[in-house]
Amino acid sequence: MTVSTTSRWIDIPADGDSFQGYLALPKTGAGPAVIILQEIFGVNGHIRSVADQYAADGYIALAPDVFWRTQPRVELGYEGADREKAMELLQKTKLDAAVADVGAAAKALRALPEVTGKVAAIGYCFGGRLAYLAAAEGSVDAAVAYYGGGIQNALDKADQVKVPMQFHYGELDAHIPVDAVDAVRQKFAGRKDSELYVYAQADHGFNCGDRASYNAKGSALAHGRTLTFLGAHL
Repeated sequence: MTVSTTSRWIDIPADGDSFQGYLALPKTGAGPAVIILQEIFGVNGHIRSVADQYAADGYIALAPDVFWRTQPRVELGYEGADREKAMELLQKTKLDAAVADVGAAAKALRALPEVTGKVAAIGYCFGGRLAYLAAAEGSVDAAVAYYGGGIQNALDKADQVKVPMQFHYGELDAHIPVDAVDAVRQKFAGRKDSELYVYAQADHGFNCGDRASYNAKGSALAHGRTLTFLGAHL
């Protein structure tokens, strides 16, 4: 793996131990921060590229390895045996511990001299659910969930979300049906600091250029909306 001079892996203290995260720094060297929360495929090349993208946008970006307790630094593809392995790792991951790890990542970011503003979480799929739960825990200052699987089953925590929240869903996502999206929409309706978008002809994973479900239009539109959201709240 080739790492540029503006990115590196760092240690994040947690539970008397530590785990690693991929840190990408903007050319400005300082600014607000975002935690990039992985799908079930680890901090793979795609997730690192997302962190690099947000660093290019001016943010300190940290992608923590949330599967570290089971298989540290795992990197998986999206089909076949890799997908089966990803599902296995998800089943072995304790959700509360993963949410706590997001909090540990936020704490580590706030301790960095480069971080001069607030900290947001941006998560994809499983990471989208973690971003939502971290917002409910109050460990981040804002959160963005891309096709966050399972959020509709944790709406009992919605009232605990006191920070700005943005949701992105694909219209064709069979993993998160329309009624699930509607449940989230209704729960957050009327909140001035929450936004929910559904992308036409977009499927699960539409933001990932390494997946067959990549949707360039939806990905670009969602990224622009995320940057506008971050600019308003960080």
